[in-house]
Amino acid sequence: MSQSSPRREPRRRAAARTANDHRTPTIPELTIKNLSKDETTVQTHDIRKRFLDHFIRAGHTEVPSASLILDDPNLMFVNAGMVPFKPYFLGQQTPPYSRATSVQKCVRTLDIDEVGVTTRHNTFFQMAGNFSFGDYFKREAITFAWTLLTNSVEDGGYGIDPQKLWPTVYLDDDEAEAIWRDEIGVPAERIQRRGMKDNYWSMGVPGPCGPCSEIFYDRGPEYGKEGGPEADEDRYIEIWNLVFMQNERGEGGGKDNYEILGPLPKQNIDTGMGIERVACLLQGVDNVYETDLLKPIIDLASELTGRGYGRGAHDDDVRFRVIADHARTAALLICDGVLPGNDGRGYVLRRLLRRVVRSVRLLTSASEAAGVTPRAASEPTMGALIGRVIDMMAPSYPELEERREQIVSTAVGEETSFSKTLAAGSKLFTDAATATKAAERSTISGDDAFTLHDTYGFPIDLTLEMAAEAGLTVDQHGFTALMAEQKSRAKADATARKTGHTDLSVYRDLLDRGPTEFTGFGELVSEARVLGLVADGARLPAAGAGQELTVVLDRSPLYAESGGQIADTGTITSSAGARLTVTDVQKLNKTLWLHKVRVDEGEITEGEEVLASVDAAWRHGATQGHSGTHMVHAALRQVLGPNATQAGSLNRPGYLRFDFHASGPLSEAQRSEIEEISNAAVEADYRVNTFETGLAEAKAMGALALFGENYGDEVRVVEIGGPFSMELCGGTHVSSSAQIGPITVIGESSVGSGVRRVEAYVGMDSFRYLSKERALLAGLASSLKVPSEEVPGRVEALVTRLRDAEKELERIRAEAARNAASGLIDAAVTSGSTLVVGGRLPDGIDAGDLRSLATDLRGKVADKPAVIALFSSAGGKVPFVIATTDSAREAGIKAGDLVKQIAPLVGGRGGGKPDLAQGSGTDASGTDAAMDRIRELVLR
Repeated sequence: MSQSSPRREPRRRAAARTANDHRTPTIPELTIKNLSKDETTVQTHDIRKRFLDHFIRAGHTEVPSASLILDDPNLMFVNAGMVPFKPYFLGQQTPPYSRATSVQKCVRTLDIDEVGVTTRHNTFFQMAGNFSFGDYFKREAITFAWTLLTNSVEDGGYGIDPQKLWPTVYLDDDEAEAIWRDEIGVPAERIQRRGMKDNYWSMGVPGPCGPCSEIFYDRGPEYGKEGGPEADEDRYIEIWNLVFMQNERGEGGGKDNYEILGPLPKQNIDTGMGIERVACLLQGVDNVYETDLLKPIIDLASELTGRGYGRGAHDDDVRFRVIADHARTAALLICDGVLPGNDGRGYVLRRLLRRVVRSVRLLTSASEAAGVTPRAASEPTMGALIGRVIDMMAPSYPELEERREQIVSTAVGEETSFSKTLAAGSKLFTDAATATKAAERSTISGDDAFTLHDTYGFPIDLTLEMAAEAGLTVDQHGFTALMAEQKSRAKADATARKTGHTDLSVYRDLLDRGPTEFTGFGELVSEARVLGLVADGARLPAAGAGQELTVVLDRSPLYAESGGQIADTGTITSSAGARLTVTDVQKLNKTLWLHKVRVDEGEITEGEEVLASVDAAWRHGATQGHSGTHMVHAALRQVLGPNATQAGSLNRPGYLRFDFHASGPLSEAQRSEIEEISNAAVEADYRVNTFETGLAEAKAMGALALFGENYGDEVRVVEIGGPFSMELCGGTHVSSSAQIGPITVIGESSVGSGVRRVEAYVGMDSFRYLSKERALLAGLASSLKVPSEEVPGRVEALVTRLRDAEKELERIRAEAARNAASGLIDAAVTSGSTLVVGGRLPDGIDAGDLRSLATDLRGKVADKPAVIALFSSAGGKVPFVIATTDSAREAGIKAGDLVKQIAPLVGGRGGGKPDLAQGSGTDASGTDAAMDRIRELVLR
């Protein structure tokens, strides 16, 4: 159901500001008296804006930050400022401007475990950059950077002392050094040359590369030794990197183990200035956690947990930094449409949020141990923390404020979920600790720690803390080895996806011709011309029967998969006798339709005129499913309120799936009401109207936008029944609501923290489903010999009788087991000085009942050395339990040791404590041998 417009990527020229744009704002007041902490008033938002204004005045087009999620097979998240511009640098697309500037949201999570431990690591950062696509080169790039950094505030710069700046250049880049020395005026002794690892850039795969020139700031002798970046990069910190993209690299690994193939056709500029690092300098603080955007989050966390930041408690400081960093990253990821999950991006978000919850918990526990009861001990904290993040970041990213409610509710839902995980994990930890002690070990295994971490989301540092409280340690080496194996697998998977972008270069000239004209809103058959045939990453002049390939047309009526609606199927035919079956249609860069086809007859050639046809029955069902999704969404909002916003959807002929934000499951009454409202709207036969308008105008009308989606300036609105439903949507729809047919909700479930899913059939699929249900009900009525309306009551009565019978049977079994167990004492034998009570009880007694019986019997012989051993057979298994009295254990007889000795005799294994142990086997015939072995062991 999402709008099929592009995300906010460089091609969206309408959203850009240029040097001649009347919307260019004036430069804000920016006071920098010096670089001392107590005399600076510069704000990070001002630093960001001043950067953009500087380059807009220099003729650059401002490109808004792209979403953190882009269609790039190599990336989980956008991790560098140049990522949205990759198609231009790789030659896959022609840039719509010759120079651009942006401040790009970036997320890197490879070093997530280091966040907070040091002050250098962050998961989210803002990368300011200026880019040239065959326009200017080294001289201009260096000059632009230098003037912004060193010009006075009144002249639009940052007012940094030039004497504090040290440039570096690549080893043989005489040109860059000469510009710095002779034109900028930096003394030669402050310009350092460095090798490929430091001053040569590439994307890590074959493609553009080139030398770079980095700009470092000298923080002073209190931060380290003199001698420039070569001597100490703690004292001299990098704030800007100027990449001179002039060469093409070949295959190879690492930062310097590849061949330079030759010069690029055009020289490009790619630069990056770290907004957060510059903020540290201009605000006179040591690290990003003390800047104006993160310190307020730490202050709030301190208020909530009762602990203080920067008071000498290293562990506390680490946790505060984790809270501030991860809460900010999580809010921005949720804003861009990521939801907590168990894999991919969702897992990263879940891990970030859970580390926040865990850090709050540890800080709170420390306060409670000191006799202080903070707010976090009795109330959730995620809502307040995420709310503070939004307050701090919204001036630069207003979409955070627009989506505040959804962002907060998603984070709070994960906090609630993880609280339950913590409870479950604590129990599992207790079991692991108990088993460790029972085995007379002092170290919890790496396997147990890894299982807690990987399967149950239990953080390793929490495991370490709880182990210490229990007087145990953790095999961190084993845990780390297992984590390394997991990371190695993940890295191998990522490496396997490398070069995914190279396949797209074959479409470059097709992209440059302009977008595919989609005709499917008005017709199902369109005349078209074949622009390109592609197979195995290469263009083909023609393709014959039996081949599978991708066909690019200049116009097409076939809908390309997007917005939750799967692609149309259909055919492509030519007058020369070619017939192709279209099995799928996808979009490239959201502008070019790629038809996946199989050639059934004849030969198709590039440039040929063809007829592209949609399978009419398929399209009819698809429009029913998509329009039905809008109906269900509107009904959900009527029943649950405006917070039931969309979190995703899928629709295909006859079926729809809709994900929405909700705090809990639907009641049966709510589910029925949603179904009734949806079908009432179908019966009303509302007219379906579609029109295009500006994004702002559409929102003013009340049109709903898909949460997490970035829209173009022009959007398509689908209106059903006036105020009943109005959404931004690029999909295909029925012309009136009655054409949807009946809507039957078939299920409702949870798909993630704070997100529910409804599924429904529409049209004939709905009718068929209801027909089967009716036949099932009729069959039950016939079997029970009652009218259909009495079936539910009769079934409920039968279920009640069955449960009562099962309870009575269980009571009889338990009584028989107790009687049989009591008889075991009379039949007990003495081995040495120890009484051995046991044997096989009647079948059907499970392990829990065996434990209860063994405990009862032990109580009856508690005054003497005794061993109780009970066996049974249940569900193809042979459960067994051994219990010992106090005096037996004083004599050195331990239940856990006995279990390990006799378990193989019944084909099983087990373990436990000295007083009570249990196990399970598969061979009931070994019970007598097991009892004999117990008597032998006791006699020793």
